[in-house]
Amino acid sequence: MKVSGDWLDQQGVQAVLAALTVAGHQALVVGGCVRNAVLGVPVADVDVATDAVPETVTNIAEKAGFRAIPTGIAHGTVTVVAHGMAVEVTTFRRDVATDGRRAVVAFSTHIEDDANRRDFTMNALYAQADGTVVDPLGGLPDLLARRVRFVGHAANRIAEDYLRILRFFRFNAWYGADGIDAEGLAACGANIAGLETLSRERVGGEMRKLLAAPDPAPAVAAMAQAGVLGAILPGTDARWLPVLVHLEGDMAPRWQRRLAVLGGPDATDALRLSREESAELGQIRDAFQTDYTLAATGFLYGQGAAQDGCLLRAAMLEATPPDQWQADIARGATATFPVSAADLMPALQGPAIGLRLKELQERWLRSDLALTKAALLG
Repeated sequence: MKVSGDWLDQQGVQAVLAALTVAGHQALVVGGCVRNAVLGVPVADVDVATDAVPETVTNIAEKAGFRAIPTGIAHGTVTVVAHGMAVEVTTFRRDVATDGRRAVVAFSTHIEDDANRRDFTMNALYAQADGTVVDPLGGLPDLLARRVRFVGHAANRIAEDYLRILRFFRFNAWYGADGIDAEGLAACGANIAGLETLSRERVGGEMRKLLAAPDPAPAVAAMAQAGVLGAILPGTDARWLPVLVHLEGDMAPRWQRRLAVLGGPDATDALRLSREESAELGQIRDAFQTDYTLAATGFLYGQGAAQDGCLLRAAMLEATPPDQWQADIARGATATFPVSAADLMPALQGPAIGLRLKELQERWLRSDLALTKAALLG
């Protein structure tokens, strides 16, 4: 099999591959770019694997007139800037020791060693400069079947890095077909305690990506079944997520909306959400709980949070949103409260103005934004 695309034809990628190959070394693109190209989905990043050690990669790059940046020498990675493009070049590696969070590696000249230290068989795929796929572990059939399967024994791979538990569900959400690998699921459930060793930043990063998948509901249901969801987000409930995804229709996925429908306590600390993300999640929940009309909710919380709140309410009631719900929210989000402080002066001064404005705005909101300035001031 061969892969192709603009991502492989880029001058910088081809130049790096050619420089290493001419110098007598193996040089292949690897991982996500090959996986995505086989599946026909967009390729974001292009990584290169080689049997040349970092010092050799640096020398070859500089002789070719490229810039070499030692971005991860300890792990064998040199970033080569060729023709204005930064390409990460990493030496074949094998794990010497792991502690569930990080690994001590040794460089290798064998592609099989490099493939065996990867997480899933669909990520242990390489391709030559002409696109010919190199499959050291026989992972191509898994990829074509959209079967997410750990390399070797699932428990061993997880013990090397417990984040792979969450990656297993994320990859199922993005790339998996119907069903989930039984061995992998059992191994994830058996190693839940290892999740406690992970930083919350890493956990949060994985959950953002998982919940942003087109339909994360089956993967999240499997997480709940294995006890993983409850371990990282205690008190959450996955039952309404598939309903929400169905109601979203053609709307763009938003992980914040999907996180909100899981319920449970505030996830800010558990997922290390930023202040902005936490505030956005709070607005969605406020919009969900409010008893204002949709237009008033759009005015108070903005179009995005109001839409999310409406969808959450419909999902938990297992109903459809009201007719014209998006139009009503948009009307409120673009509305302007018709009374200003100047309209109340000089009859009112100081704090009295603010109190009166608040009273009038409440009347306006409760009227579904229908009351005019004259009606409010009359």
